[in-house]
Amino acid sequence: MRIEGYAAVFDRVDRAGDVFRRGAFAGVGAVPLLWGHRGAPVGAIEAIGEDDRGLRITATVTAQEPARLVRAGALAGLSVGYRALVVRQGARRELVRVALAEVSLVAVPMQAMARVTRVF
Repeated sequence: MRIEGYAAVFDRVDRAGDVFRRGAFAGVGAVPLLWGHRGAPVGAIEAIGEDDRGLRITATVTAQEPARLVRAGALAGLSVGYRALVVRQGARRELVRVALAEVSLVAVPMQAMARVTRVF
């Protein structure tokens, strides 16, 4: 099964009060696709990069249980594991540059708009 979606959306405050800014993921390389930020990969990210909206991915989900949950709409969130490299602190913590470690399928994303947008 293949999916597309946004692992992060720019200029939107997440539940921790953080905001990703455009360019935060510039030059991102290959990272694993996990389930809930742990364990072995549950598939592979085929394409990843920034567009005007955020960090967009296309991935194949090969593990049976996560694929079933995604198809059922129960695992529709995406989330990123990262290390902050450049931060601006104001009313919110602005993530200007991060080192991306992984993208995860999650039931409840930190950022409400970080979602699987297409299953095919």
